[in-house]
Amino acid sequence: MMKGKQSKYRGGLWLAAALMLISLLAGCGGNNNASPSGAEATAGNAAAASPEAAATTEPAAEPVTVKLQLKWVPQAQFAGYFLAQDKGYYAAEGLKVEILPGGPDIVPEQQVAGGSADIGVDWVASLLTSQEQEMPLVQIAQIFQKSGLVLVSKKEAGITTPADLKGKKVGNWMGGNEFELLALFDKYKLDSGKDLNFTKQGFTMDQFLGGELDAASAMTYNEYQVVLESGIKAEDLSVIDMNDEGVAMLEDNLFANKEWLEGNKETAAKFVRASLKGWADAIAGPEAAVDSVMKLAEAGSTTREHQLTMMTEVAKLIQPEGFDASKLGYTDAAAFQQTADIALKFGVIKTASKVEEAYTNEIVEMAAK
Repeated sequence: MMKGKQSKYRGGLWLAAALMLISLLAGCGGNNNASPSGAEATAGNAAAASPEAAATTEPAAEPVTVKLQLKWVPQAQFAGYFLAQDKGYYAAEGLKVEILPGGPDIVPEQQVAGGSADIGVDWVASLLTSQEQEMPLVQIAQIFQKSGLVLVSKKEAGITTPADLKGKKVGNWMGGNEFELLALFDKYKLDSGKDLNFTKQGFTMDQFLGGELDAASAMTYNEYQVVLESGIKAEDLSVIDMNDEGVAMLEDNLFANKEWLEGNKETAAKFVRASLKGWADAIAGPEAAVDSVMKLAEAGSTTREHQLTMMTEVAKLIQPEGFDASKLGYTDAAAFQQTADIALKFGVIKTASKVEEAYTNEIVEMAAK
């Protein structure tokens, strides 16, 4: 009996010692650190349950580089792209956009076809010519919905309608900028080589201001404003608008290398979406748009006032009165066809453009989603 009690006693002592040892081990945790907080314990439990959650966060993807080749030097004509850059719209789409300035010796189509740029800005007539030369290019957005080209004359010249151009000296920059005027002359049955003196015009308005030209070519957003800034009042001028005469050709667009586009449609759509957002902001807030322009314009080459006026006039071409703002960037089939028809008639292209292959609205539609 006594022996049995001693066995039970010893067994009890052994069990108590074991329990004490377990308790000590649990309290120490095998090291000298304090026990984890509730939050740490919870995180540890979550990590144990889901190893993925405990893994190191993947580094952010590198932004995709897109090179945009402009038609000309930095000015409000391209303000939407500069503003999109400054406001971070490209970055938000995961893009790193390099905006390459243009100039008299730079042909955007050649830059894009050769791979020096991914997307370019130019007039549609120039694009059609390049496409005929089998450059792998396609238009992906139409930025200017109207032509900005006008013929301006002093009222004293007596030119109130295009028919009055007969016998007058009319200027244009040539080099691909003259075709709307050739279409205008044709409409009024004027032979540019016989019925009037059609001559090359410099890139300033000096010839016109000095009386060497009876009528001069001018863009509503640039040269026309230069004339007004010279001191001549608008009421003392006559203006012939190519849109009103039905001979307008589409101007500033966005086009891409077909081969690049094939594997980069999503990137192109992101670029177009951010660019159109920049243009919408530029139209709504020209002051901020011009801030972006002036940071890049060559010192002394222009004034803020001139760029503000340019932005106001450019807005009228991108979003004309009555135009559905949700259609910014879309290519209008009839307007594109008119441009192609004029280009064919006056030798810009030798064979009719395959219009269905020359442009696409697919990228703009992707950008709208």
